[in-house]
Amino acid sequence: MLAIKLSQTGKTNKKMFRLLISEKSRDPYGRVLEILGSYNPHSKELNAKSERINYWLSKGAQMTASVNNLL
Repeated sequence: MLAIKLSQTGKTNKKMFRLLISEKSRDPYGRVLEILGSYNPHSKELNAKSERINYWLSKGAQMTASVNNLL
């Protein structure tokens, strides 16, 4: 089962997140299929590849709750 989820990057007090697609049970900091975008919670800036997200959703991928609220 594929999932679109967030992976934390950046420094301790300057967190950034990557939107990525990987297996649901796989570690989000390990190997991923594709990076779909990024999110900066400090400036509320979201960069996402919407056509790739729609492609993976059509293939049966599911979003985590936090990604669903973000998009």
